[in-house]
Amino acid sequence: MKAVLDHIEDTAANIKTFWFKPERSVHQTAGQFTELYLPHQQSDNRGDKRWFTLSNSPADKLLSITTKYAGESSSSFKKYLFSLQPGAPVSLADPMGDFVLPKDTSIPIVYVAGGIGVTPIHSMVKYLLGANEKRNITLIYAVNHQDELAFGELFQNSDIKYIPVVKEPGPGWTGEVGTVTTERILSAMRPSEQSLVYLSGPEPMVEALADALKKAGVSKNRIVTDFFPGYTSI
Repeated sequence: MKAVLDHIEDTAANIKTFWFKPERSVHQTAGQFTELYLPHQQSDNRGDKRWFTLSNSPADKLLSITTKYAGESSSSFKKYLFSLQPGAPVSLADPMGDFVLPKDTSIPIVYVAGGIGVTPIHSMVKYLLGANEKRNITLIYAVNHQDELAFGELFQNSDIKYIPVVKEPGPGWTGEVGTVTTERILSAMRPSEQSLVYLSGPEPMVEALADALKKAGVSKNRIVTDFFPGYTSI
């Protein structure tokens, strides 16, 4: 579908949210993703298409993606995306994917996000907040530095249990320090054995945590994964 860039928001350090106005109404389930097609001159070998989670709530009138910029080491795609001005035309695929909320609202959820992997979780939490729907949710959100924490205000103002974990904290940080471990996740799951664990982030992180949880006795049916290709660390 065709869309135009409406506006851009600063979300966290080197992270921006791009809001698009689609040409038609879109059916979206919170947590789904799209493919952004952005043809540009002097495209490198990484091409002109990328998968992005839709970070907006389905109740929003506009669609959004939230992504990180790595400066000069970024792909030609990312450099072009970050140079766009409001009104620029783009092409988006219809929302797709099954990294979404369980239909059973009584199931406890443990979200585990690494870096930009927080975007589908933001979509789901924002949707629930807007719908005034309460669920038993814990979010463990890991970043390297505290200025990389995105959407903190929304998470803090919702009724979820929000646990940011910073690997290399700066002065004044009083939260949890380190990385996401199996022990942290298992602790968040207790006392319910019915919890679903949603893992979202760089592929190596998601695969390692999923394997560790299975070895710890968590059924694979209770683990939902969504990895972000192109990222090797948070």
